Amino acid sequence: MSSQKRLSEADFDALVNSLQEESFKDAKEAYGDIGLERWRNPKFNGPIENADCELALTGKCGDTIKLFLKFSDERVEKASYMTNGCASSQLAGSYTAELAHGHTAEELFSLTPEDVLKKIGKLPEDDQHCTELAIQVLHECANAYLVETTGKT
Repeated sequence: MSSQKRLSEADFDALVNSLQEESFKDAKEAYGDIGLERWRNPKFNGPIENADCELALTGKCGDTIKLFLKFSDERVEKASYMTNGCASSQLAGSYTAELAHGHTAEELFSLTPEDVLKKIGKLPEDDQHCTELAIQVLHECANAYLVETTGKT
């Protein structure tokens, strides 16, 4: 009986490994090597304590991206994101946060969805709206920060 149980566990483990390999293969096809690596090892994910700005927006697809910015000497010292969305939203949030580092609030407005897409490298065409959502959140967060700190918009 115990050998049957071990066989069952072995079969289950083999099935899980097979599904995981297939999932990684599909993700690599959809997002390329760079996107797959970031998806498997997220960066800039999670809230920032005492952020100078935190703002969330929900896109027409239903995904929400929340961005956190912390400034020092008028430049983004820390940036991070959170999302309840798909892998494309995760990648868009992660790379948008990465791109924000070191910029002034005014300079953030020059960042575009194309900049995010270029950093990711590859994103399914149907998911490219995620880069637009991430940049929209960034721009609105920068605007809110400027309004609060300087009265500028």
